Amino acid sequence: MESTPLGEELKCAICLSLYTEPVVLACGHNFCLNCIKTALAMQKGGGVYTCPECRATYRESPVMTKNRKLCNIVEHFRDAQAVEEATVLCTYCSDTLVTAIKICLQCESAFCAMHLQQHLLQSADHHLVDPIPSFAMRKCPIHKEVLKYYCCVEGVCICMSCWVAGGHVGHKTELLSDAAKKKRRELGSYSETLDFEVLAIKRKVHQLHNRNMEERGKAAALSEKISNMFQESRRFLGLIGNLMDEAESSIRGEISRQEEGMSQSMWCFSRDLEARKNELLRAKTEIKELCASTDPLTILLKKFDSDLLENGDTLAHVPGLDEGAVTQMVKRKLLDLSNIVMDLNTKLHFLQMMKTEVLLDTSTAHHHIIISPDLRTATYTDVKQERPESLERFKTCQVISVQSFSSGKHFWEVDVSGAKEWQIGVAAHSIPRKAQGRDSFIGYNDKSWALAAKDVLQAWHNNRWTEIRGQAPFPSVGIHLDYEAGQLSFHQLSNPPRVLHTFNAKFTEPLHAAFYVFKKTCLQII
Repeated sequence: MESTPLGEELKCAICLSLYTEPVVLACGHNFCLNCIKTALAMQKGGGVYTCPECRATYRESPVMTKNRKLCNIVEHFRDAQAVEEATVLCTYCSDTLVTAIKICLQCESAFCAMHLQQHLLQSADHHLVDPIPSFAMRKCPIHKEVLKYYCCVEGVCICMSCWVAGGHVGHKTELLSDAAKKKRRELGSYSETLDFEVLAIKRKVHQLHNRNMEERGKAAALSEKISNMFQESRRFLGLIGNLMDEAESSIRGEISRQEEGMSQSMWCFSRDLEARKNELLRAKTEIKELCASTDPLTILLKKFDSDLLENGDTLAHVPGLDEGAVTQMVKRKLLDLSNIVMDLNTKLHFLQMMKTEVLLDTSTAHHHIIISPDLRTATYTDVKQERPESLERFKTCQVISVQSFSSGKHFWEVDVSGAKEWQIGVAAHSIPRKAQGRDSFIGYNDKSWALAAKDVLQAWHNNRWTEIRGQAPFPSVGIHLDYEAGQLSFHQLSNPPRVLHTFNAKFTEPLHAAFYVFKKTCLQII
């Protein structure tokens, strides 16, 4: 009476089947070992783990303790179910409950070993089979005769009357034993197909786990990118820092919401795959037991659902991180801030400038320039640095970057607070390096463009300069290169941010960041 509700209590909340190797979490909920391992693996990298049933949170992967008592209960329940389903009692043992070993289809009686001997003496020609719970399934529902043949046309088991005078007259028929041999071969082939399907599901579960980790990595990278962008924005727009914090928090919240929804969807897909795998394994076990049966009718009457084989690629329907939605949200937030920003175009221009890695090339540095170990600082020195001579090294007090830019957009920032005079810009790789006088200075030839601060601020190219008026001392300069557009811009990054000067040119060869180092000067790439 209690088996049905007890059976429901003994089912895993993930695979919805009886527990297999049940383990318990600290919150008190039980799961199959493989089910909870898969669910927790899907959450790895998210910074927090949750119980699939009560959503209790754990900072680290929760400890899974084997629930030995529940394991014993489940095993006893399975055994009781099997006994209850399989046991057929002897018809003639009225005083005691004795398990039958054979049944007679003609007599519709079950016999223990003792009563079977008596029956064989009286009715040796009767049809005996292994115990079954119901005689009805062994007899024709129309003629009430024993089923002896298999109709190949309609795929059903029939009696003699069905074949001779019933609805199967003229149909191709086979003995049950012959038809069962064919069915065994078919089931063997189907079992192999199930093996492949189980392996395919395992691979998909693994791919799903990798996909989850990849999407979590994307979410973390995008979140970090957003944080870096807003950190830079706060430097440029310090007056609206609080609003920037709210915008960043809102966007990061959207990323977290997507990440949680994505993880939940992937967990559900993983749970469904695990349930399907268990269903396939149960079908495979039934097939194995069926193939071992000596009774052809048992083999032929068992039907298997052809829908067990999966169609389509489950992973194709797994949602991923919607970076486009996050990007659109970023744009909306930035536009919301436009009401309190004096120059929206300038603000958007700065926000797009993600810094490019720029390192100084020691092999090009003049002998009176010291290059820091991190290759980011150039400092003038009166002490000549003994470096080997080469065609790459400047004869003037200059140095260029290791990196060259022949496409795309690039931005870097130079700290000029340690220099009363400075000259920075870009130069083509073919800039003169051994020329006398100013011919090799950046900005003094057609191979370079520069911004120089001396008595006044000047923009130099091809030995011609333009004075930039209204400037004030500032600690750093931002340099933005758009190679395809042919634009090189210099920006004042302190409040108020503004474009100092923009060169328009057609760049035809790779460009390097370039620096002229005056006496008592220190320039640093930041």
